[in-house]
Formats: sequence, structure tokens, C-alpha cells
Amino acid sequence: GYHDALTGCVCAFPPFVKMPLSLPPARVFAELVPSPLGTNGSENDSPGLAKGSPRFLQPPGREVHVSGAAELSAGPDRAKVTIRLRSRKPEASAARSSVTRRLDYIAQAARQRGGISEENVTVTKNFSRIDNAYRMEAEVCITFTDFEKMQDVCNFLAEKLDSSVIISPPQFYHTVETIDNLRRQVCLAAIGSAQRKAQEVCRLFGQSLGKPLLLREEEMKEWEGHLENHITDLSDSLSLQQRLQSAIIYVSSKMFAVFEIKGEKKRKHTALLNKN
Repeated sequence: GYHDALTGCVCAFPPFVKMPLSLPPARVFAELVPSPLGTNGSENDSPGLAKGSPRFLQPPGREVHVSGAAELSAGPDRAKVTIRLRSRKPEASAARSSVTRRLDYIAQAARQRGGISEENVTVTKNFSRIDNAYRMEAEVCITFTDFEKMQDVCNFLAEKLDSSVIISPPQFYHTVETIDNLRRQVCLAAIGSAQRKAQEVCRLFGQSLGKPLLLREEEMKEWEGHLENHITDLSDSLSLQQRLQSAIIYVSSKMFAVFEIKGEKKRKHTALLNKN
């Protein structure tokens, strides 16, 4: 031991010597536990067991507890393009006529080149008088499902109408149905991961996996994609591919599952029935 000159005591460790740190707990892959339930599915229903008996005195049902995780992603399935145009003329009819001609041209291009129906096009108009002139403004919002056709329509209008219209960058998004389907799929994938893990554990110990006794979702997370170059604030400078990447939605799920472990007698009995 170490002798402390000040106190006259013998210490197990010298001063300022750090004790070794305890290791963090290991992550459990799976656990096999006895079931707290009796043969009829309720506590303490076996003869000879008093009510409130400790867990280790409960009937010898067997379970495997596992966790499973999954992560899925989905790209956007819709894109909205906004086109703005205006006209200022001394006469009201001239201002209206100028905007109306371009609106008809935009609608025709969206229909013929983009295959867009009227229900996917929204038009708003605003007419006002400023000093001795009349101003007509219009905004067209077009929803696309085919992004290649969207590019073709936007490029065509930019070429033909030039600076008389302002075409905003596309806004990509997901429909509610797409997000709901992604949530369901990632949940099922996490359950499948837990089931495969339980099967591997049972196979390792020569057991047979039974029916699920409990399925519980412990965590669900959702987030959108991010750009590696961190220029999301400069939205006007993003390329089309960068916009698509930033609009990807990710969903992850963590599931906790409890499965029954079939006994040897039950398996042998099933094998005999199959032979007969």
C-alpha cells in the first residue's frame, strides 16, 4: 500500500492516481426471458403459485425480446412552378389584351408539351390603375408530376416569352399519400428486421420461433435531405438536381417486439402430426 505521511494511514492507491473508469453497458442484441404469464394468458393462474409471486417463480413460458430498425426515403412526386406576368398600358383594354394573350400561350404550352390538365393550373389576376395608366398582373401556378416535361415547358416559355414573364424555380414536395405510404413501409420494414433477428437467435439455440406477443413502435423520425455544400439559403442559385436532393424525405422507425419461443415437445408433436 501507499503510506500517507500526513495522516499516517496506509492507502490502497497513492494520491492523484485515477481509478479505472467503468466501461459503458453493452448493447443487447436480444434476450430470452421466462414469460410472466400463465398458460391461460393471465398472471398466477398455475396451481401452487400465490398471487404476487416473484417473476422467477412464474410459469416457465419462454419469450425472445428483440428490437428492429429501418430507414427509407422517397423523392418528391410533385413540383409547382409559378409564372408571373404584367402589362402597363394607357388604355385598360390594351393592358388586359396583352396579359390575356400570354396567359393563353402559357396554358397551351402546358397542355400540349406538359400534358397538364386544367385542374392542375391556377390563375390569379389583378387589375389596377396607376396615375394615368392601367396595370394588369397575373400569376399562373402549374403543378407537374413529370419533372422532365416540367423542364421542357419552362425552357420553352423562357425562350418564346423572354423577359415578358418571370418563371420561378420549381418547388418540389410530396403528396400526403406518398408520406403516409412511406411511414407504413418503414414500420413494416422495422418489424421484419426484428422478426429476422428473433429467428436468428432461436436458430442459434436450436429453438423455433413462435407467434408475436407484442409489437411496439418506440421511435419514428422524419427529416428532409440536406446539401453537402450548405448553400440552402441561396435558393435562387440551386440547380435542379440540388433542389431535388434537398426535397428528399427520410423516415426511420425503431420497433420493439416480443415473440414466443416454441418448446421441443410442441415441435415434436407438430412433426408427428405432419407425418400422420
